[in-house]
Amino acid sequence: MPDKILTEDGHKKIIEELEYLKKVRIPELAKRIAEAKELGDLSENAEYQEAKDEQGLVAKRINELEELLRIATVTDTNTVNKTEVEMGNTIVVSHDNKKIEFKIVSSNEVNPAEGKISNESPLGQSFLGKKKGDIVEVDIPKGKIVYKILDIK
Repeated sequence: MPDKILTEDGHKKIIEELEYLKKVRIPELAKRIAEAKELGDLSENAEYQEAKDEQGLVAKRINELEELLRIATVTDTNTVNKTEVEMGNTIVVSHDNKKIEFKIVSSNEVNPAEGKISNESPLGQSFLGKKKGDIVEVDIPKGKIVYKILDIK
């Protein structure tokens, strides 16, 4: 996994998810497996197999999150540059006479409904390094979208 950059909020959410998986999901699955074992023949026990499969998926997710936390760099939003778009910035742009806000976040934090776009996405990459007043053209399958950066927060 290449180096990842996380915002403070994204880092916090990953830690919360990891704690939930370890403290809640794993014990729940262990209980389900124990109860399913009591039902008898494990080779024909769908509940047992389903719980074991889910346990494997949760363990995989825990490993992914731990690896991400190990290699990630956390941006300090208090020191984020306000003159040039970088990770952690919220930007106000105009497109077709409409104002739109985007927050540049890591790929783990993306939420288009909240205007959170990845620094790795074509849109996010197009904004990185730009300044207030810059015109940004983004290639999309239907052509180009043009944005003007109005503000960097």
